[in-house]
Amino acid sequence: MVLIKQVETEQELNDLKRLQNANLRKLIGEEEAMKEGFVTSEYSIELLKKMHEEHPSIIAKEDDEVVGYIIVTNKAVLGEHEEIDHLFDTVDQIEYDGQLLKNTPYILVGQICVGKSHRGRGLVQTMYNFYKENFSNQYRYLVTDISQANLRSIKAHKKTGFETIGVIEQVGTGWDIVLWNWNKTSNQWHPF
Repeated sequence: MVLIKQVETEQELNDLKRLQNANLRKLIGEEEAMKEGFVTSEYSIELLKKMHEEHPSIIAKEDDEVVGYIIVTNKAVLGEHEEIDHLFDTVDQIEYDGQLLKNTPYILVGQICVGKSHRGRGLVQTMYNFYKENFSNQYRYLVTDISQANLRSIKAHKKTGFETIGVIEQVGTGWDIVLWNWNKTSNQWHPF
């Protein structure tokens, strides 16, 4: 049985990092990336620890293995990672629901990944719903960006309830900026 929880130990962070490395687009090859999905950004273990101190990542574990994760971050890590900085700068300038996002409480997803052996089992939606249940009292929106080449990720995010609110150019390609409005009740995924 898969358990969804927040990262609690350094070992879990190391296991998250291992899963990230196993799914990096530059390492898995283009054919597999297009079929299975991929992650692009690399985070050092030091940055993961800093992110964890602010907001623990969400992980999916089966037995002792981390089989999925959501890395979540806020502006406390500005200046630590160029792609995160660029995304925060861009998101802050987007108007949504009548106001600039920089004036609303939102949290950023730095990355999401589900291991190949556990894909297609609803873990993306289950992890996101866990995050919503635990943090919707602090934030109004969950925001991230998705490579336009990562069709599997785009489909999973739409299924969860994310909507596209902008587009940016990053690491040589287009990325959709997507937002999940936790105040909306429609389009929410339920595991039953």
